[in-house]
Amino acid sequence: MNRTVLITGASSGIGQACAWVLAKEGYRLALCARRTERLEALKQAILTDLPETEILTFTLDVRDANAVQQATDTLPADWQNIDVLINNAGLSQGLDPIQQGKLSDWDTMIDTNIKGLLYVSRAVIPLMKNSTNAHIINIGSIAGKEVYPNGNVYCATKHAVDALNKAMRIDLLEKGIRVSAIHPGMVETEFSEVRFHGDTDRAKAVYQGVEALSGQDIAEVIAFVLSRRAHININDLLIMPTAQATGTIVNRNK
Repeated sequence: MNRTVLITGASSGIGQACAWVLAKEGYRLALCARRTERLEALKQAILTDLPETEILTFTLDVRDANAVQQATDTLPADWQNIDVLINNAGLSQGLDPIQQGKLSDWDTMIDTNIKGLLYVSRAVIPLMKNSTNAHIINIGSIAGKEVYPNGNVYCATKHAVDALNKAMRIDLLEKGIRVSAIHPGMVETEFSEVRFHGDTDRAKAVYQGVEALSGQDIAEVIAFVLSRRAHININDLLIMPTAQATGTIVNRNK
């Protein structure tokens, strides 16, 4: 049987790109996100192109611990064995100095990026017990490796992902579950639009004059990490556009 991958935040960006790339690799796809219509559109698009792909979609807000547990508890019998978990759901909200930060932004980032990752991991890891090639991919960020002005809480959440990735690798070592973190730099997705609460002009300015990474770029790297032989684990990858040196230093073509 082909490997089964569960991808959170699969309705757009890196998660959506992972669904496409791994479908082409022959994976069975369990896709979840908050936006049901987008998930269904993605499922239909993949099946139109790759009709042999097995796809299960379900609506899920990773911030809701009870919903996460219920979703995993009620997976159909033939989806109860998970080989790969991609903890992709995550976001940034706001870009304010800490003394002006909005509490609602902080709560959303902490609840999604840290608690959501924990809820999903805790619920899915027991479903990996029968896999002979289990692997967890945690999507971090350059913000988990450095701190930049006004990034405060977002950077803190991604530093937490970096720490949790290391902790998972220790705790799951005896179970033979591989754990890897992928830390992208600038990726042109809906990320900035979400950060700026729908301000599309401000979001577009982030990528102006730069050939940023795409979701496809990250998905292809993830596919490579997953394709390594069972005795190899790629612990940690930081991936940046050539034009980006740090979280804030970017060479823009004027």
